[in-house]
Formats: sequence, structure tokens, C-alpha cells
Amino acid sequence: MQMAKAEQWTKDFYEKRGWTAYGPFIRIGFLMEEAGELARAVRAYEIGRDRPDEKDATQAERRQELIEEMGDVLGNLAILADKYGITLEDAMKAHQEKLIKRFETE
Repeated sequence: MQMAKAEQWTKDFYEKRGWTAYGPFIRIGFLMEEAGELARAVRAYEIGRDRPDEKDATQAERRQELIEEMGDVLGNLAILADKYGITLEDAMKAHQEKLIKRFETE
């Protein structure tokens, strides 16, 4: 899926559920929640969870969880960016330009 199509799909899905009504302060909280879930998934993938109350997952299941949590982060980031008229492509382009400029003397 192309990034622009993914962003539009996310916006449409969130709008249908009323999730775009939340302001940026609420949205950033959701983004941080998802970032925490991604951190947990990275930890599980890299060193496991060692929790007797949780089923031990295979590496394939852990990888799938990483993919899903990254998607949740991207979805929330796309909605937050849209509130300011920014696309994820715009953000990545600016990120690349900033890094190139910052490190052009190396």
C-alpha cells in the first residue's frame, strides 16, 4: 500500500468511528500509548517477556506483533499530522533534508 493511500484509508476509518474528533493533546497521548506498546513488542522480540501468566510466543508471532504495533504508531502519527495539514511523506522528506544538511560536512 502506498503511503498516501494508507494515510487516506486511516483517516477515513478513524472518521467513521469518530476518532478524528479528538484534539491533538488527546491524539498525542494515544500516540505515546502506542509507542509504549511498540516498546513492549520490541522487548518481547529481543529478549522475551518471561511472564508465567502469558503464553510464550514464537518469533513469527512476535514479529507480527511488531508489525501491528508499528502500524498503530503510524496510524496515530498520520492522524496527528493530518490535523496540521502534514503528510507522512512531507515529514519524511523534511527529516531526510534536515539530516543531510546537518551531516553534509562528514
